[in-house]
Amino acid sequence: MPMLQSVTGRPVNILAFVGLACGLLVATIASATVPSPGTYRVGQIIEPQEKATLSDREFHAILQSVDIIYLGEAHYTPSHIEAALQVLQSVVNGGRKPVLGMEMFSWDGQAGLDRYLTGAVTSTEDFLAESRWKNNWGGKYGDYSPLVDFAKTHGLTLLGLNPPRPLVRTVAKQGLGAVESSPEGQRWTIPVPFPADDPEYRRVIYEQIEQCHTGLSQEVYQKIYEASVFRDEGMASVITATVKSDGPAPTTFVSYTGAGHIQYGLPIPKRVQRQLGVPVKDVTVYLHALDPEHPEDIAQLLDKRIADYIWLTALGPQGRQPRCGE
Repeated sequence: MPMLQSVTGRPVNILAFVGLACGLLVATIASATVPSPGTYRVGQIIEPQEKATLSDREFHAILQSVDIIYLGEAHYTPSHIEAALQVLQSVVNGGRKPVLGMEMFSWDGQAGLDRYLTGAVTSTEDFLAESRWKNNWGGKYGDYSPLVDFAKTHGLTLLGLNPPRPLVRTVAKQGLGAVESSPEGQRWTIPVPFPADDPEYRRVIYEQIEQCHTGLSQEVYQKIYEASVFRDEGMASVITATVKSDGPAPTTFVSYTGAGHIQYGLPIPKRVQRQLGVPVKDVTVYLHALDPEHPEDIAQLLDKRIADYIWLTALGPQGRQPRCGE
């Protein structure tokens, strides 16, 4: 994935990070240079290659110059929702009309999502039923409602990225072959045959599956892995189709998913690039809730260059959320 230099065509300037207006970010970090573990602060946006903080102006310039923005969250973290809202507002302020894609909604709920955004459905209860929220994602809708409200208020297109949960479960139990030949799979235009495996993606994702689900058989691990492939390929297909169909007005696709779906650019971004067949300007932003007692978390993310940028936000009610294997 390109770093700041390839997006803007110039080197990163190491400047103080100025807080964004919403209040999520801190006001000013004076004379910021390369941050050290003792200087990590909520609000910093760090570029891993140079390990340098970005200024407010630099970050907004990047957001307004790309075609796809991939945001990776920790689920149910309020500061990550706030960060996404700021990204959407930045795109709007830059004169583009963003399209928002959310992992929390699925293909089989798109009609209900559309009806709610256009005002055909007005009650939240009816909206959640028609968008099949409980069938696919579940949990507290209120945690994610600010993103839906922003799309509705600004007249934005909001797309469900996820394949329907029943299909994902079928793959997890029976493998990709089962869904490729099923009537339900044909309904959703699942690619047949499925794209060839990506060795780098397999290495990263398979290892994480083994760390997160210990003691299972290799056959089960393989099926879980195929379900991951299915979800990432499916979410990428929504983004690809939207980017291909863009009209004359400039738009930016803002993808909001769990951080695991953007790591190293492998799960979704690389698939979108492959599906498009032509280069597209994109950027990955890994949202990380800062626990001051664990600066090693950030050092590890920076060393691994897990995304183009790492945005440090406030801890959520669940506190620190270690990655599998820790």
